[in-house]
Amino acid sequence: MKKTSFLKLASILCILLYTQACSKSSDESVHQATSLTSRALSLHDRILTLDSHADTPLRLLEPGFDLAKRHDPHETGSKLDYPRMIEGGLDAVFFAAFVAQGIRDDDGHTRARDLGLQMLDAVWASAENNSDIVGIALDPEDAAALEAEGKRAIFLSIENGYPIGSDLKNVELFYNKGVRYVTLVHSTNNDLADSATDPSGPEHGGISPLGASVVGEMNRLGIMVDVSHGSDDTFYDAIELSKAPIIATHSNARMVTDHPRNMSDDMLRLIAKNGGVVQLTMLSDYLRDAPENPERDSALESLRATLKPSNEMTETERRAARDQLREIRAQYSDPLATVKNAVDHIDHIVSIAGIDHVGIGCDFDGGGGINGVFDVSEVMNITIELVRRGYSERDIEKIWSGNILRVFSEVQAVAEGMQSQAL
Repeated sequence: MKKTSFLKLASILCILLYTQACSKSSDESVHQATSLTSRALSLHDRILTLDSHADTPLRLLEPGFDLAKRHDPHETGSKLDYPRMIEGGLDAVFFAAFVAQGIRDDDGHTRARDLGLQMLDAVWASAENNSDIVGIALDPEDAAALEAEGKRAIFLSIENGYPIGSDLKNVELFYNKGVRYVTLVHSTNNDLADSATDPSGPEHGGISPLGASVVGEMNRLGIMVDVSHGSDDTFYDAIELSKAPIIATHSNARMVTDHPRNMSDDMLRLIAKNGGVVQLTMLSDYLRDAPENPERDSALESLRATLKPSNEMTETERRAARDQLREIRAQYSDPLATVKNAVDHIDHIVSIAGIDHVGIGCDFDGGGGINGVFDVSEVMNITIELVRRGYSERDIEKIWSGNILRVFSEVQAVAEGMQSQAL
C-alpha cells in the first residue's frame, strides 16, 4: 500500500471508534459506523490528496525547526510536518511563503522580496535534505509522479503580492523559484489590490493598474491568480482581467457564514463560469458564527478604556496593546468549529457552483485548525464526513485534488498559448 503508516493509524482509529460506539449504540449501529469509517479511510488512501494552502515556510525561519521531525501542535503551535502528512494521508501541499504587509516603498518592497526568497530557499533546502520522503513539484502531474515514488509533493506559492513591489520582473523571479500561485493581497491593501479586511476600506476599487499588469504577467508565465483575502471588487476585477481560470486557495461560503473573507453566491457562480475553484479553509471564524463571549467582550472593553487613541501611541505602545489583545483573546477563546461545519460549506458550494469547483486549503500554520482537523494528521476526518454524507469516490477525489490540478493545467495551457503567440 502506498501509505503504510497512514493505514496503521487508520486501523487504530477504527478500533477506537468501535470501542467508543460499543458503549453508546447497538451492535448494528457500531458495525455501520465502523464499516463507514473503514471505507472512508480506504478511499482516502487510494485518492490523491492535496491541500492548497499552508503557511509552514515561516516556521522554517525559526532556528532549529525541522520539518522531518514530528511536532506537537499543542506545545509548539506547529500544524504541519512531514511525519504528520504521512499520518494524515496528505499526499501534496502548497507551501505559501507569507510576507506580512509592511511599508509600501522601495526599501519595504525589497525587504519583502528578500524575505520571500529566503523562505522559498528554505523549503527547497528542506526538500533536498529529505529527498527520500518529499520532492518539490512544479507542474500538476508532479504530485502523482511523486506519490508513485512514495513521496509527498511540495508545491510553492506566495501569499500577499507585496514582495513583487512595482517591478514586474519579480513575478518571473518568483516563478523561477518554483512559485505557482500568488495570493494578490492579504489582510490590508497593497499596491496591487484591495483587501477584504482593510480597516481603512478600499483604496483602488479592486485591482490597481499595477495589479492588472501583474495578473497579465502571471497569465503569461503560468502562475495561478489567487483571490483569497481580496475584496469583492478585487474578485470581480480578477475574473475580468485574467485570461485563465482563477482560484481562491482558502475561502468559504458567505451564505453559510457571513464574513467578508468568504465568497457570496454570486461569486461562487462566477468562479464556476470562469472554470476556477474555491478551496475550503479550516479557520473557525470563517466556518461558523462566533458564539457570544461576554467575559471576553468585557475584558476587551476594559482594556480599550485604558488605551490612548492609536494615532497618539508610540510603536512600543502599539506593540504592547497588540500583545494584551492577543492575551485576552487567548484567555477567552471561542470553541473551535467542527468538521461538520466545514462540510456544511462544501455542501453549499457544491449546490451553487457544482462539484467541479470546490477543494481543500486548510491554512495550517496560518490560523487553520478546527475540532477534528486540528492539524494535518487529522485531515482524513474530512473524507470520513464526506463519505457519511454520500459523496462518491469520484466526487471526493475532485474535492481533494482533481479540481485544483485541473485549473493548474488550464492555467499552464493559457500560458503556453500566450508564449506561442509572442514568438
